[in-house]
Amino acid sequence: MTTISTSPPSSASDGVAERLHSVRLRIEQAGGDPSAVRVVAVTKGFGPEAVVAARAAGLHDIGENYADELVAKAAELGDTSPPPTWHFLGAIQRNKVARLAPIVGMWQSVSRVEEGARIARFAPGATVLVEVDTTGLPGRNGCPPDGVRALVPQLRDTGLDVRGLMTVAAPGPSAAASAFETVRSLADELGLAERSMGMTDDLEAAVRAGTTMVRIGRALFGERPAKRPV
Repeated sequence: MTTISTSPPSSASDGVAERLHSVRLRIEQAGGDPSAVRVVAVTKGFGPEAVVAARAAGLHDIGENYADELVAKAAELGDTSPPPTWHFLGAIQRNKVARLAPIVGMWQSVSRVEEGARIARFAPGATVLVEVDTTGLPGRNGCPPDGVRALVPQLRDTGLDVRGLMTVAAPGPSAAASAFETVRSLADELGLAERSMGMTDDLEAAVRAGTTMVRIGRALFGERPAKRPV
């Protein structure tokens, strides 16, 4: 396996470190504890150098939305010690689970029991979050809020480690606040510790609602470049 350099240009790593400091300051100013809210660096659309820069800034959780991009990026990075924890954030295509299974450390977007069963086949005991569709908009991934209570035990019956819930809120402060309160309430009711809520634009609302994990792309890396072929 080809291994790329794990030392990014100092300007790249310094830039991400400075932006990470700003993200953690935003968490603190919103009333959260920066040491208790995990930052997942979302490198979708960026090359493997973004992962290297994130790791150099002290981030070990890396999020990707597309299966092919995650697999290719992990292969380009090669063996690093310790390896990053890869979070899969996109809609789960069952025909790609086998390729992802040896790499993904947390599946954040499980929305159906069939997806969970496929993950359990190739990664027994895998750590997963249930994605909650808090928007009701056409084409959005996720389980409706009223289906979460049934889905969590069904996934556990497959042997998966269901750690919590995830959501992508609709745009706008009031929509975000409502979505995050819905997910927090469900997580509390079900005794789930993890709440993956909040991205660059709605981080503060997520912190106020009690998120344990924020998924940050633009605030760390800037605007996403044109789609990178994989």
